[in-house]
Amino acid sequence: MNVLHPAAKMLVELSQSQDIEAGDGTTTVVVIAGALLEACGSLLNKGIHPTAIAASFKKAASKAQEILEGVSKPVNLNDRDALIYAVNTCLSSKVVAQNSELLAPIAVDSVLGIMGDDRDTATNVDLRGIRMVQQIGGTIDDTELVNGLVFNKGSTKTAGGPSQIKDAKVALIQFCLSAPKTDMDNTVVVSDYAAMDRILRDERKYILNQCKKIKKAGANVVLIQKSILRDAYNELSLHFLAKMGILVVTDIERGDVEFICRTLGCAPIAHPDSMSADKLGKAEHVGDVAMPGSGHKVVKFTGVQNPGRTMTVLLRGSNDLVLAEADRSIHDAQCVVRSLVKNKNLIAGGGAPEIEASLRLKEYAMGMSGIDSYCMKAFADALEVIPYTLAENAGMKPIEIVTELRKKHLDGMAGAGINVKKSIVSDMYDLNVLQPLLVSTSAIHLATETVCMILKIDDLIVVA
Repeated sequence: MNVLHPAAKMLVELSQSQDIEAGDGTTTVVVIAGALLEACGSLLNKGIHPTAIAASFKKAASKAQEILEGVSKPVNLNDRDALIYAVNTCLSSKVVAQNSELLAPIAVDSVLGIMGDDRDTATNVDLRGIRMVQQIGGTIDDTELVNGLVFNKGSTKTAGGPSQIKDAKVALIQFCLSAPKTDMDNTVVVSDYAAMDRILRDERKYILNQCKKIKKAGANVVLIQKSILRDAYNELSLHFLAKMGILVVTDIERGDVEFICRTLGCAPIAHPDSMSADKLGKAEHVGDVAMPGSGHKVVKFTGVQNPGRTMTVLLRGSNDLVLAEADRSIHDAQCVVRSLVKNKNLIAGGGAPEIEASLRLKEYAMGMSGIDSYCMKAFADALEVIPYTLAENAGMKPIEIVTELRKKHLDGMAGAGINVKKSIVSDMYDLNVLQPLLVSTSAIHLATETVCMILKIDDLIVVA
């Protein structure tokens, strides 16, 4: 996003910070920041100093976190259903909401899969252990979770090479299966046919020796990394490998090498002389799989020992835009599960936490005196923008809904939120509309920090 105004840039960076910290609530954090800035405008007009406003807002944010922690419910990461409910809430606002019954379990299982058995003690999870593979064709309903490895292209085979291998031993090679080149840009002039034959014979012998070393190490599947110096492979090398019954996958990206090694338990091999059985990865089955709905094929590795605990999501969609949206939505859903790993608490959705924090902050402000009380009340009023906006976007009457929400919370129903499907106020816990506590607390804290920073800016000097 190309934004020129410094304050607007801060809001863009605020949304990015929320995405890094919680993975969801990126719109919420900007809406809260806007409401707080509007509240600051009215406070400044009343003559309250910016430093006093910033100090009061920080106290209010800390108090809001205490309130939300008080109404939250602990979640067990072994309770898969509770995690799916939280992910469903996240996906409900996405373009792929109608596919949430399929995508939510995939997102939950992919994150739990890379965590292994240490779910109770884990404090964070690295989502780089999940690889998203996009394949045009079919629909989002064809998306699947693979406990193994998938390449978004078929195997490279000539002369009747194999396309299915059982009990695969996989070699990831970084050297080139082609004739060597000189270090400098030289020209070789061949004057007669005898010399030409000798060059071709030597090339053939050189490539054959490389292929024999691969076969001798016991490999029956070869992954060839891309090369920019010369051809990573040629037709002759593919012919020899096919005769030896070796399945070949070419054009492996450099950035994928680490993930492949973690998944298969192999080591990259930089020179033919380094080929050995202990550097090979293992899989029960490797083979080409035809994708339904399209003529494309992918190579799928299943039954891997998976020492690095990795997962692969094979995304299907009718076009690039659908695939990109599904990729983003699943990533957000995975971030929701990661948020629950960081902070194992759930709260109600549908604007319930913001209304609860707003009402309790107003009650707390009544017992205070001076500027703090006034600023904290303004902070509490600003939090009501979330349920107000939610009701407005759902085509409901926001003033009536927010008023009814206040009444329900004053009566002690802490889980009361907006049921957008029926246009009424319902208990979100009964409807299983849940979200991670970290999403709401992170949004309030980050928005408050950004607003306090903007408050302390005295003037803006535009340099042409």
